[in-house]
Amino acid sequence: MRPFIHLTLHLIVPALVAWKFYCGRWKWAFFVMVGTMLVDIDHLLADPVFDPNRCGVGFHPLHSYPAIVVYLGLLPISKLRLVALGLAIHMALDGVDCVWMKLE
Repeated sequence: MRPFIHLTLHLIVPALVAWKFYCGRWKWAFFVMVGTMLVDIDHLLADPVFDPNRCGVGFHPLHSYPAIVVYLGLLPISKLRLVALGLAIHMALDGVDCVWMKLE
């Protein structure tokens, strides 16, 4: 059930952020932030590609701590803010999933 909830949150949280903070163009904001899920392409480098008991944060290259610092550093740049926000939300949700996994 955890993987299903995790993936659902990757859609719900960007939708809520887009609706709340980008009212006039919430659809665009939502699609940009959901598009940042392409960051999961780095899962293709892992064996197995999907492991529900693996914490992706700190494991996959685009989920590494230096990459997360870059994503957060892009937030002040207005032209990149939506992408950075989508990536930051993605990493935060993956981090929550890691904590949740350890509690199981």
